[in-house]
Amino acid sequence: MNREHDAHSVLVVDDDQFMLKILARTLESLGYAAIATCASGAEALSRLKRETEWPDIVLCDLNMPEMDGVEFLRKLAEIGYDGAIIVISGEDKRILSTAETLARGHQLHILGHLEKPVTPDQLKAMLARSQLRHEPRARASAEFCTSDEIRAGLAQGQFVPWFQPKVEVVTGWVAGVEALARWRHPTRGMIAPDCFIPVAEQNGLIQELTWSILTQSLRQAQAWHEQGNDIKVAINVSMDDLVRLDFPEQLLELAQAAGVKPFNITLEVTESRLSNNPLVPLDILARLRLKRIGLSIDDFGTGYSTLSQLKDFPFDELKVAQSFVRDAVQDPTARAILESAVNLGKKFSMRVVAEGVETKEQWNLVAALGCDNAQGYFIAKPMPGPDLPAWIKAWKTP
Repeated sequence: MNREHDAHSVLVVDDDQFMLKILARTLESLGYAAIATCASGAEALSRLKRETEWPDIVLCDLNMPEMDGVEFLRKLAEIGYDGAIIVISGEDKRILSTAETLARGHQLHILGHLEKPVTPDQLKAMLARSQLRHEPRARASAEFCTSDEIRAGLAQGQFVPWFQPKVEVVTGWVAGVEALARWRHPTRGMIAPDCFIPVAEQNGLIQELTWSILTQSLRQAQAWHEQGNDIKVAINVSMDDLVRLDFPEQLLELAQAAGVKPFNITLEVTESRLSNNPLVPLDILARLRLKRIGLSIDDFGTGYSTLSQLKDFPFDELKVAQSFVRDAVQDPTARAILESAVNLGKKFSMRVVAEGVETKEQWNLVAALGCDNAQGYFIAKPMPGPDLPAWIKAWKTP
């Protein structure tokens, strides 16, 4: 028997005793030894509250008596469970997809969903996704991450950019990188942005944080240039930055000081945050494009005014939300959304980037659908800037 996964513990939650036995045996055949089962969500929740070490992975049904799977997922979020989750149910695909969306909304690390009956190959492929994750989910509670801590971290230079490559799907050429903020905390280690970005936005610290990441990223781009690598850098900006009418001029001054050409800079703006007061952002984004700075609409498909934004805002790149990319191989609805997004981007003469490409199957699909670029763990995890040149030398097109 393969014991590759002995170190990973699994909790299976299902009111069907036969299904509990089947899933437990399947997990054993895949090399998992530490397997626990619970016949209800309430029982599982009580167990988790008692335990000092939580299971690495939870498999849960949806249609259970008393506490159904949707409520169980909400309760997992309330207690701060930070392991991986797979929903396994006989419900229809739309309900499964909705449950998965709710789990992500609760900031849970959900690997995906599977329809019953589940084959060993399906479960193995889904469980393999848990190996792609390299940093724990950050709990964005006030107790864990406060504005005072962020303010002190900014003053001490603890916030740094890590960079995730984007590559051309057809040629494999490294088209650029996305700068992702990380908090290099002196006692907690590297903290992901789920913790600090919302708190920074709510407490008037996001502009300082954005400017710090921008400055460091452009300096890193210049360092790459001196090493013989001209790399386009994409940086996320907040809506708080897009209400300052002098933002384009300040960014251009920063780029000139760093020796980076404007066309090597792309600003990524999340789609769902553009619709509140569009006039000032429209002014700023138009002037950024006049200065030859690229503009990307991020997490496309998750907002509410998608078509009008594509028409009115001068974006030259569209990044399809990773949830659609991740599910498109198995979920026809997600595939239809992904295909529609690609077609829309092409109609508007925009580059289309597939986010969250984690498997060979997803890579093949986004290539078949005509995505220009891809980004995700299948290509590379985010890395410190000095590590990128070595990665580029070692990179080979799948």
